[in-house]
Amino acid sequence: MPESPTDPQGNAETRLPLAGIRVLDLTLARAGPTCVRHLADWGADVIRIEPPGPADALAGARDGFDSVNLHRNKRGVALDLKNPAGHAAFLKLAATADVVVENMRMQVKHRLKIAFEDLAPLNPRLVYASISGFGQTGPYSKRGGVDQIAQGMGGLMSITGEKGRGPMRVGIPINDLTAGNLLAFGIMLKLFDRERTGRGGYVHTSLLEAQVFMLDFQASRYLMDGEVAGQAGNDHPVNIPMGVFPTSDKPINIAASTPKLWTNFCKAAGHEEWLAVPEWLTAGGRSKDRARVNATIAAVTQTQSSEWWIERLEEAGIPCGPVNDIAEVFADPQVRHLEMAMPMHHRTRGDIHVVANPLNIEGMETGVTRDVPGLGEHGAEVLAEAGLSAEEIAELRAKGALG
Repeated sequence: MPESPTDPQGNAETRLPLAGIRVLDLTLARAGPTCVRHLADWGADVIRIEPPGPADALAGARDGFDSVNLHRNKRGVALDLKNPAGHAAFLKLAATADVVVENMRMQVKHRLKIAFEDLAPLNPRLVYASISGFGQTGPYSKRGGVDQIAQGMGGLMSITGEKGRGPMRVGIPINDLTAGNLLAFGIMLKLFDRERTGRGGYVHTSLLEAQVFMLDFQASRYLMDGEVAGQAGNDHPVNIPMGVFPTSDKPINIAASTPKLWTNFCKAAGHEEWLAVPEWLTAGGRSKDRARVNATIAAVTQTQSSEWWIERLEEAGIPCGPVNDIAEVFADPQVRHLEMAMPMHHRTRGDIHVVANPLNIEGMETGVTRDVPGLGEHGAEVLAEAGLSAEEIAELRAKGALG
């Protein structure tokens, strides 16, 4: 296997953990690329397979902010899988790959004859990974799915937003991101298992499964106690007080729901008399009287600045923090310390920043050594590594199978 592009010298002490793992990336949109980005960031040799022609419109402009952030650290091959010659070339790549990742509609990979059962006989060590909208089997398996559809079907929109104002989507594609993160985890599990068994296998998840999983305590609340959660706005569904409160300049989040935190909060706020209000002596009592608790606290917090309250509450051990916009997030000293804006050089944009990988492995550091590959930029290089001659590569181009 070739060295990871993040380790061109092959130095063992600097090699990332997935160096030597080759990944064929058939993904588009967001869920699949989110998965593959983890693999690429941690040193895998990721080869993005695209059809010849213009870049996929769903991924945005090739050099746009979304594409650059999603498709860094990859090589690119433009291969027409519908063309028999292109399909044959893909099978040669798959025969020596470690991982194939796709997020097509369930039936598309079968129609293209690139499904797990098509590739496994060629390469028993192959880990094949899929994300679909609703699962690989079942009554909805052939449906196409996107993030917001899964947010609705998976219950998230029914518990997001303020009571009485109707369903509300969250502000990020949470199912795409979660499904991608989970599939990357599943691939790691299967690669680890392969070390013991010598065999690959099929790993898959879906946007719907990811969303139901992410319901977490709201799901177990229903499954165990039969409670169907509703919308609670900025308040925590069961813990009081925990939510957004006004200050003289900007809102802050305060979490003071346990008995100890509630006591410390009342003292820090200068209102120990709240500890004697009969209805507020227990968490259950405060929950039932939520509106009055919140209004009473808000009347006090709005008299001072957010900075004043955060400093005071931090001293008292009360979890709290500002409600930042995205510019404020990246200006935050802790975010800057964590280096979540990762520098890279792009061939047309110059020196820019993308979102850093949030995983930390001591002694190893991710980075961007390749920007988004141009369409088919590494086609000849990759196919030659798979054993194709210069004449065979030229023939693929002549047949329109290779861009």
